[in-house]
Amino acid sequence: MIFTMERNQLIIEKQDRRERQCAQVSELCKQRLLGYAESFHELARSLDGSFAPVAEDRQGVLEAWKSWENRQVISTNLKEVAQIMTQVAMEELWYQPLEDRKRRLLHHALRTEGIYAENICYLPNEKGRKAIGMTLFTDKKGGIPATEISDMLSVILKQQFQTSVTSPYLVDQNRRSFVFVEEARYIALTGFSKAVKESETISGDNYSVIESEKGKMTILLSDGTGSGEQANADSGKVLDLMEKMLEAGFSTEAAVNMVNAAMFATGEEYNHPTLDICTLDLYQGHCDICKVGGAATFIKREQQVEEISGGTLPLGIFQNVQVQTLHRQLEDGDYLIFMTDGVLDALEGNDCEALMQEAIRGINERNPQEIAERLIQQVLCHCGGRILDDMTILVVGIWEN
Repeated sequence: MIFTMERNQLIIEKQDRRERQCAQVSELCKQRLLGYAESFHELARSLDGSFAPVAEDRQGVLEAWKSWENRQVISTNLKEVAQIMTQVAMEELWYQPLEDRKRRLLHHALRTEGIYAENICYLPNEKGRKAIGMTLFTDKKGGIPATEISDMLSVILKQQFQTSVTSPYLVDQNRRSFVFVEEARYIALTGFSKAVKESETISGDNYSVIESEKGKMTILLSDGTGSGEQANADSGKVLDLMEKMLEAGFSTEAAVNMVNAAMFATGEEYNHPTLDICTLDLYQGHCDICKVGGAATFIKREQQVEEISGGTLPLGIFQNVQVQTLHRQLEDGDYLIFMTDGVLDALEGNDCEALMQEAIRGINERNPQEIAERLIQQVLCHCGGRILDDMTILVVGIWEN
C-alpha cells in the first residue's frame, strides 16, 4: 500500500514537471533556419537588377524582357519564403501549467467520466485570450465528444471555452492532442446562392470559408475568366493556392502577391481570375476586406447599405499587384454581401450598384442563406430569367454570441 502511494506520488511529480516545462525552438534549429533564410535572400539578390538587354533585334529584346520578368517573380517569392523562415526562427513557443487547484479539479472531473488527461497547460494566444491544450484519451467504447470537455472547462474556470476547429471531434482510446479556446464574442453564419450561365453546366465561380482556432474566419470568392470548366478550374486553383498560403502563415498581402506572381509567370493571356478576401475577427467584431478585380461588396446594417469597390485589376495581368485592404468595424446583426460580376452585369446600365443597394435595403430575411437566394431571385426577375454569365452571391451574417 505504501509502495503504491509512493509510486503514484512519483508519477504525479513527474507529470507536474512535464507540464511546467517551457518549449522553444532550439538555438541550433534557430540558426539553421536563419541560415536557410539568408541563403534564400542571397538567391533573391542574385536575381535582382534592372533590365539591360544585350540583343539588338526586337525579338531578342522581348525574350530578354520576359526572362527578366520571370527572374523578378522568382526573386519576390524567395524573399517571401525567407521572411517566413526568419519569423519562425525568432518565435518562442511556450506554455504555462494550469494552477494546481484548477488542474486537480479538472483531472477529477474528467476521471469521473472515464477520461484521462495529460500535459494540461495554457497555450500562447493573441491579446491575452486563453487557450488550453492537453492530451486526452478514454477507455470507453465509442468515444466521448470533445464538447463535453469544453463544458467542464467552462464550469471549472468560470469562462466560456469551445473546442478549436483543428481539434478532433471525439476523445477515443488513442492519445490525441486537443486545444480549447476562449469563446469568441461574435458568431458568423454564411449562405450562398448561384446561377450557372445558361450555355454551361458548371459555374466558373468558386468560394471558400476558412475557420481558424484564433477566432478568425476568412471568406474567399473568385470569378474565373469566362465560364465553364476551364473558368471553374482557374478560380478553384486560385482558392486552393490562397488557402495553402494563408494556412502556412503568410499574410493576406504576401499570399495575394505570390498567387499573382504564379499566374503572371504562366503568361496566359486569357486567365485572369478575380479574388475577394474578407478576414473576420470574431473576438473584436471587425473585418478586413481585400479586393483584386472583384465586383462591388456591400455591408447591410438595418436599412443602411454601404458599397465597397476596389480599383485593382484581376490576377496575373501585372507582375505586382497593389493590395488595398479596407477595415470595417461591424455590429450585431450586420451582413456582408459578396458577389461576382455576373450578378451586377445582369442588372444592366450604369446604376447597377445603386439597384443592388436598393434590393439589399429591401431585404427582410434574417438568415444569410435566405438573403442570398432572395437576391439571386430578384436579379433573375430583373433580367427576364436570362443567365448570360455565372452569378454567385455569398452572404455572411454576424451576431453577438
